[in-house]
Amino acid sequence: MHELIELEQQGWRALATAGDAGRKFYASVLREDAVMLFPGGMRIEGRERILESLGAQPWESFEIDDPKVIQLSEDAATVVYKVAARRKGTAPYTALISSTYVRRTTWQLVAHQQTPV
Repeated sequence: MHELIELEQQGWRALATAGDAGRKFYASVLREDAVMLFPGGMRIEGRERILESLGAQPWESFEIDDPKVIQLSEDAATVVYKVAARRKGTAPYTALISSTYVRRTTWQLVAHQQTPV
């Protein structure tokens, strides 16, 4: 299940890269009916809408702390961890994260939630 932790790290690295690296990465892992829940009540549903939303300023730095994988079945698992991240010129962002994946041929991200701490 370390591969799911690596997927989360790849996602953060992509979002910390200028350009469309984030879109390219998430285009390869998002399931069509994926849902993302963000602070402030933001809910983005569907692969295309999520990809359209990924144009924000890249993260300048991030650190994933204490990642764990909760196995739900042979082909489903949730990754939970704490992240500390910062964008240039902004206050630090710290949140608890959960990302749920299902495996078909490859692992696909189905649900992602960020809870600020």
